[in-house]
Amino acid sequence: MRILLGVSGGIAAYKAVLLLRLLREAGHAVRVVPTAAALRFVGAPTWEALSGEPVSTEVFDDVENVQHVALGKGADLVVVAPATADLLARAASGRADDLLTSTLLTARCPVVMAPAMHTEMWDHPATRANVATLRERGVHVIEPASGRLTGKDTGPGRLPEPEDIAREALAVVGGPGAAEAPAGDLAGRRVVVSAGGTREPIDPVRYIGNRSTGRQGVALALAARERGAHVTLVAANIAEPPADVADVVVPVETTAELRDAVRAAAAAADAVVMAAAVADFRPAAIPAAKIKKVPGQGPAPIELVENPDVLAELAAERLRPGQVVVGFAAETGDADGDVLHHGRAKARRKGADLLAVNAVGGGRGFGTTDNAVTLLDGAGETVAEAAGTKREVADALWDAVAKLLP
Repeated sequence: MRILLGVSGGIAAYKAVLLLRLLREAGHAVRVVPTAAALRFVGAPTWEALSGEPVSTEVFDDVENVQHVALGKGADLVVVAPATADLLARAASGRADDLLTSTLLTARCPVVMAPAMHTEMWDHPATRANVATLRERGVHVIEPASGRLTGKDTGPGRLPEPEDIAREALAVVGGPGAAEAPAGDLAGRRVVVSAGGTREPIDPVRYIGNRSTGRQGVALALAARERGAHVTLVAANIAEPPADVADVVVPVETTAELRDAVRAAAAAADAVVMAAAVADFRPAAIPAAKIKKVPGQGPAPIELVENPDVLAELAAERLRPGQVVVGFAAETGDADGDVLHHGRAKARRKGADLLAVNAVGGGRGFGTTDNAVTLLDGAGETVAEAAGTKREVADALWDAVAKLLP
């Protein structure tokens, strides 16, 4: 297959070198088309040595062969990685001011773009509008990863790993290299994923909540969808789930709302993964007005009642025959035992097929870009362990779920 690899001018251009090697090792012919700015990060000799093809940036190079038209027309796939905010804007507006943007206008094959930029740039309404425009035109825009950016910044906007870009890009056209990835092993399956943290109102202003950001649940939903599943994401207080994270997104706030949404979707699901941090208790009564502070008096006690155990209910009822139920257990060690001790007891008590146990607190688990879990079966025995980015943990979990699906 003939692939054009566009590279725009971002610090993540160094990852495109690894992407080029992966595409070449999969047996594809790759021509690199960098922007002038990209060459300030990785020089032309590197691209030429690894691709075995010449490198051009301007439409006036190789004019006799009209390469700004010929390159796009002769490609089977165009991949742009990284795609900076500037490149996305120029592509969305139909600019043709260098060889890469001219090629994008002449390409009649699938086009895949992997954005990379600072979080503020990715979240800007202009960038969001440009991405939406490109997607409406049929361009496959991969969601950026969340993690360490340039300097000390962290957040969404990080270029996905080269292996993930190669897998997703090749899956679009079904070329060599796509079959080695797990994409497709959940094809035809319907899965439900809960993510985020529930909030139980104390009054119209305040609530009882937790530190969950929903990143692990979002990673699970994205991974399942890329592997072919129809995904329903029940999102508990996630401000803005990434575009294309799921086929259906159901926003909820409280445990009761999450329970209703999960059960409704689970009736037709092959697998349910409860990654949301669900409140164990809620206030027994919620006043209609804000609770006022009275000088000299302490706060009135708040009576709490127990919330339903959504995971245990799903495991006991199995709303569909053969359904696989997975839970998460965020644990801390204490005087009675370590994280795994409590996790094993919870696995036996909940009755789910799998329980992903992870240590939280002290900079671990909530609010981080990485995670580490131990997968336990219903008897509390270790099935697998996974550590790395939350996307890597998500793929490891779906690997285990796929083995259990009938």
